[in-house]
This record gives sequence, structure tokens and C-alpha cells, in this order.
Amino acid sequence: MRKNVKRLLALTLTGAMTLSLAGCGSKDEGGGDSKKDDEEFSLTMDQIKLGEDYTDVKADLKFLTHKTDVIDTTFKEYISEFQKLYPNINIEYEGITDYSNDITTRLSTGDWGDICMIPTTVDKDELGTYFVKLGDQSKLGETYVSDWLNNFTYQGTVYGVPSMVNAQGIVYNKKVFEEAGVTEVPKTPEDFLAALKKIKDNKKATPLYTNFAADWTMNAWDAYLSASTGDADFMNSGLTKGKEPFTDRGDGTGPFAVYNILYEAVKQGLTEEDPTTTDWEGSKPMINKGEIGCMVLGSWAFVQMRDAGDNGDDIAYMPFPISVNGKQYASVGPDYCYGINTNSSKDQKIAAMCYVKWLVEESGFAGGEGGLSVVQGDALPDALASFGDVELLVDNPAPEGEENLFNDINNDSELGINVSGVIPKAVLEAATQKSATMEDLSKEWNEKWTTAQQNNGVE
Repeated sequence: MRKNVKRLLALTLTGAMTLSLAGCGSKDEGGGDSKKDDEEFSLTMDQIKLGEDYTDVKADLKFLTHKTDVIDTTFKEYISEFQKLYPNINIEYEGITDYSNDITTRLSTGDWGDICMIPTTVDKDELGTYFVKLGDQSKLGETYVSDWLNNFTYQGTVYGVPSMVNAQGIVYNKKVFEEAGVTEVPKTPEDFLAALKKIKDNKKATPLYTNFAADWTMNAWDAYLSASTGDADFMNSGLTKGKEPFTDRGDGTGPFAVYNILYEAVKQGLTEEDPTTTDWEGSKPMINKGEIGCMVLGSWAFVQMRDAGDNGDDIAYMPFPISVNGKQYASVGPDYCYGINTNSSKDQKIAAMCYVKWLVEESGFAGGEGGLSVVQGDALPDALASFGDVELLVDNPAPEGEENLFNDINNDSELGINVSGVIPKAVLEAATQKSATMEDLSKEWNEKWTTAQQNNGVE
């Protein structure tokens, strides 16, 4: 979303909040003014003792989520367990299929519910307009891994806490790889493409399934840029401020190398025949049965593929096949983060904060989904058992005063990195149609990025 649109949404939300607050009273017992409640609300997550504090609070909560597949199963179980501690808090989940696009529009109304998964389209300096302060990063960092709170922290204040933290790699069927003659997990683009070629030649399986038709799945390719450099400052320095960052480095590293793996796989016929016919839900049992070799998705996908059939033991997770000076890195970063509506009543905010805290610390959601828990000391998920020699890489936060710079350049360039998958979709289409080389594409990206950098004051 462009900067001016987001600013407009913020103003719209402010107006909607004012109208809403003027038209209704507090839901606290004894009445009161909800605007005053909002101004006086100072509770933070670190102040709550689960099962001891606020057990008599009454509230009805609406929770917007992208996890449409578990609303009637896992989430119902969560509500049941949570209500053993907080019997007067009722929670209704609303699943949104096209979440990343729809949630931004919903936020602009101010009347979207009480808890949501915060979209990446919200600039950091606008977080306080939409979401309740969950605590100071220094204080919450005593319980949670502080670096993993960076995504929705502004000037030391945390507005969103990760539901889980993903490692970025590739979910694969190890039996397919082994039976094709691939004896070692590939560590370079060349080795990975060679492994896919062996699968094509020796197995009746699609070596690399792109899930192109699902659209949102293509965005996964953007998540490997930092790991492809081994630089925790790459996103906010090498990419945001670097000169022509999409240029081929010539050593199998960097953004060009990431997207070139996809380009070459499509060009060499190592993906599905017709990308427009891929089936996201169908791909899960397909990889479980050995009809697919691998898919480029975050570690969250491991559990879904493992549980999609009778061959769960065949599903594994490998690091992305790029090595920097002989070492592999895996980007680690938050999945969607929980945020609480500033427009909710005081009791709803208290109830929502108790539920978010319970989800993060007690539900087991992160491990159950193949992700890392943000809570310090929690065990690594089974999906990452093979990552022993891989360095987990966490992006450093942007320098003070530049918190929105990447978003602004990204939006102005219209490349949609980590938002809409513009680049990987263009790569697949160009390779399929033979309409452009990777050099043509990277030149175009560099030109757009450079113009956006100049428009935002980057020399």
C-alpha cells in the first residue's frame, strides 16, 4: 500500500474511532466513557499473571484470523481451555481467506473486532493509531526473545507479539529425494537444481511445486533475501540503501541467486507443467504421497504437509540452498503478530490481552504449527531438527528515524517485497513464456528500486 493511502487510512480510522466512542458508553460495570477508558488504559502483558488476574472480567471478543482451516478445530479447543481460567470471556473467530489484502481495508473502519493478525502494510509510526500498547520491548524482552519483537515495535513500544516465529527453508519429501539418488541435502543453487533434475529423471513426481495459482504462496520466495547474504543488516542497509541490489553477484548469493533458482527450475521443466492449474489444498496430500519433491514455504508448512496423509515420516525441512563463504543461513522472523484494537472497550482490551498472553505462552500454537515460540527457552520444533549447522539469522531493526524507509521504497517501486510476491510471480511468468531473461528482469527491478530510493532521499 502506498504511503499516502496508509496515511488516509489512519485519518479515516481516527475519525471512525471518534464517532464510535462518541456514540456508545463503556462496557465496564457502572458505565463510563470509553474514550476516557482508552486514555487511562495502561495495562501491559508483563503485568498479567494468567489464571490469577482479571479472572472475573466479562467480555465478548471478535478475532480476525488468516487461519481459516482450524477455526472449528484447534481454535475451538483453545477457547475451551482458556475459558477454564477466564469463564466469562467469549471469543468468536472470523476467518478471512484473502487476509493480507482484506485486513488493511477492515482496519480503516475502526470497527473490525478486538484482536487481529497485524498486516505488514501498517507503518511503524501508525501502530499506535490502530493497536494497543502491549508493553515496553525492554520489559517484554525479559520473557520473550527481544529481537523477535522488532517487527511491530516503535520507539521501544511493542504493539504486536508474534503468534510464532518461522525459519525459512524448503519443505520436502525426503523419500522422493533419496530414491532419486540425492544422498545429501543441497547447499548451493547448482546442487539444488541438480537434485531436482534427478527427481525428474528418476521419479514420477513434480520436483518443485510452485503453487503459483494460489498467488500468496509465491510471496514465500521474498523471505530468503537476508539469508542469501548472511547479513542481518541487509534488509535495512544493503537492500534499502544499496546500489542496484538485484544485480547478479556471480557467486550464487544475494537476491538474484534466490530468484534465479525459481527461474532456472521453471526454464528447465523442473516444476509443474501448467502453473495456473496448481492446487494449494491438493498439494498437501500430494507431497505426503510422494507426488511432489519439494515446495518453497516457511517452516509453518511442515506440519500441514506432514499431517496431510499416512506418510508423515517422509516429510522434512531443509535450509534454503544458498551458502555464503561455505556457510548456510536461515532467516528467522515472526509470522503474523497479534494486535489489539485501540477502539475496543476497557474490558475488551483486558480480556484480549489475557487471551493473547495465553496464546503466546500456554497454547502451544507455535510448536504445533512447526514454528519457534517467541518465549525464551522453549524448545525448537521438530521441523528444524536438521538445522544444527545452520546459523539462524534475525534481521536487525532499522535505525531510528528510518523505521518506514524500506516500506516507502518498497511501495514506491511497486515490487511488493514480502507483501504481494510481484518479483517471484514475474520470474515464473517470464521463464514460462520465455519473454525475458533473469538479466532483463533484474535490470528492471534495479531501475524501479533506484528511482524509489531517489524519491525517498536515498543517494
